[in-house]
Amino acid sequence: MAEIKKILYATDFSENSKWALTYALSFAQKYDAKLYILHVIQQPSYPLGMYAEISFDAMDKFNRNISDVTAKEMKNLCEVELKGFKNYESMIINGTPFVEIIRTAKEKEVELIVVGTHGRTGLDYVLFGSTAEKVVRKASCPVLSVRLPGKEVKNHKK
Repeated sequence: MAEIKKILYATDFSENSKWALTYALSFAQKYDAKLYILHVIQQPSYPLGMYAEISFDAMDKFNRNISDVTAKEMKNLCEVELKGFKNYESMIINGTPFVEIIRTAKEKEVELIVVGTHGRTGLDYVLFGSTAEKVVRKASCPVLSVRLPGKEVKNHKK
């Protein structure tokens, strides 16, 4: 088995994501590895006509508010969920989640990425895809995707 000294855990602060943290933290403790905790703020997209009605001040205020809320969420996650674990670095980045997860994994030279899955199905999946799936397909290191227990995808075939 490959040596695991650096782990990247990507979070969106959801229940699924917090469940995935239990795995990331367990691996980090078992292998005495550094844990990188990453949240990516995806910039909202607006329909073309909306730009004329949204002031840059309003957009700036909205973005600052998102950043403040995200920083509080990250601080809370690290203080409460890490249970005294100290070998970590938290990061908040703006961008497209799967792109930034892969870029950060390469930049930090991690040996494992841990992400939660939401189990999207139907039109939601077709339109938005899955960040976890894109990370699994494009990452250059192993990816552990973790589904929240009891959230199995239902088979609608008869």
